[in-house]
Amino acid sequence: MASLAKGVVLKDKAAVQLAITSSWSNGQTESQITKLKLVKRQMYGRGKLDLLGGRVIGAT
Repeated sequence: MASLAKGVVLKDKAAVQLAITSSWSNGQTESQITKLKLVKRQMYGRGKLDLLGGRVIGAT
C-alpha cells in the first residue's frame, strides 16, 4: 500500500506540491455540499422536489 501511494504521489508531484502550498481552499464548497447532503437525507422519502428546494433555499 505504501509503495502504491508513493508511486501516485511521485507521478503527480507538481499537483501535490501545489495543493500543499496553495492559499486556495475548497472548504466553502465542501461545506455547502455537506449541508445539501444532510438536507437530502432528512427529506428522503418524505417530500417532493419543491419541498426539498424550499429547505435548501431556507438553509442558506
